Amino acid sequence: MLARKGLLPDGFLLTRLAEDQNQPNRSHFRSQRARFITKTGSCNVAHKNIREQGRFLQDVFTTMVDLKWQHSFLIFTSAFLCSWMLFAMIWWLLAFAHGDLEPRDPDNNPGPVPCVTAIQSFTSAFLFSIEVQVTIGFGGRMVTEECPVAIIILIIQNILGLIINAVMLGCVFMKTAQANRRAETLIFSRNAVISTRNGRPTFMFRVGDLRKSMIISATVQLQVIRRTVTAEGEVIPVCQLDIQVENPLRSNGIFLVSPLIISHTIERGSPLYDLSAQSLATEDLEIIVILEGVVETTGITMQARTSYTPEEILWGRRFVSIITEEDGRYCVDYCKFGNTVPVRMSSLSAKELDQTQGVQEGTSESQLQGWGLVRAGRGGFRKGGRTCCGSAPQPWYAQSEKQQKDAEQKGQKKKVQLEVIGRQVEEDGLRDVSD
Repeated sequence: MLARKGLLPDGFLLTRLAEDQNQPNRSHFRSQRARFITKTGSCNVAHKNIREQGRFLQDVFTTMVDLKWQHSFLIFTSAFLCSWMLFAMIWWLLAFAHGDLEPRDPDNNPGPVPCVTAIQSFTSAFLFSIEVQVTIGFGGRMVTEECPVAIIILIIQNILGLIINAVMLGCVFMKTAQANRRAETLIFSRNAVISTRNGRPTFMFRVGDLRKSMIISATVQLQVIRRTVTAEGEVIPVCQLDIQVENPLRSNGIFLVSPLIISHTIERGSPLYDLSAQSLATEDLEIIVILEGVVETTGITMQARTSYTPEEILWGRRFVSIITEEDGRYCVDYCKFGNTVPVRMSSLSAKELDQTQGVQEGTSESQLQGWGLVRAGRGGFRKGGRTCCGSAPQPWYAQSEKQQKDAEQKGQKKKVQLEVIGRQVEEDGLRDVSD
């Protein structure tokens, strides 16, 4: 439909068709797994066994606006026809009670003045009711001063007709100016990706606006819906968790002047922290995207929604660039809006990567501190002695001195090393020779 209106180029639709053909297996899982938000943004939730139906009648206007167009037209037509028929019956009864329906004298003698002229049957009363309510005056039928009741009925029908017209026009205006109509020109990438950005796994998707009129104060919210089990064993089928959107402004606000890539860094505290390439296919979750803002031309608050299931999240891929600079202005190529390219990325989850990097960081610190001097012999030291415990290796004499100090503090006997005894024997022998 958008292509026929000229809003989307043919290449964009061809790209979408190519993406669908490249993923034949994903459609099978997508048809089996239920989702809360469809790709078009509508809520895929059926409400059953609602006993308090009368609550919808307390807000008739909203109920009529939410109805489909065919049902709205049926209600509009029924409302006008019922009001015309009701007052036609009232005008016919008034004419019957006043005697206006009795046949006139054939000699054209002036009879009593009727309440409404030119009413001889129910058909003429129905035509007069239509003329009164829609303010069409053909000049053949009119109310006279004979019956004050007729004047009161005329006033009541005019007031009721204005109320019906106001309600019907308001419903038509609200249905044509609904905020979700503006959301039809906001597009999201069919697939989301997880790739490395600045050394961290990042969840990303692309959003764009096809109209030149901007969305003021646009904000993006991400939520994860998944089935969770509490510590007490309670099963929560729908658990909503917020996801922080990465933005240098430290807020969820965006300036949607061109297609943007919305990202979320997967780190500690993220609902996707345990997600890996192997567990992605078996995860039972749904990531919902909500974009809210004010329409610049009408000032109406709008909301666009979409969702991504595990089958629609691509691991180890990133979006291609679609913005180029030509003749002093930026150009956006929507044919490449959903195109992705593979990147080198580990299949481990962010949690597993943090655990691995934590071990490596610990060993790297020990490497810097553990390269010391180790005794190579009696006369010197050599470099080496890398340890895994995180502390630098100590020479043999430092260890012996430490043991001696510990023994003295504990009141134990002083332990003498063999090399120390050998030194004392050599010194005693030299003294005897000198003597």
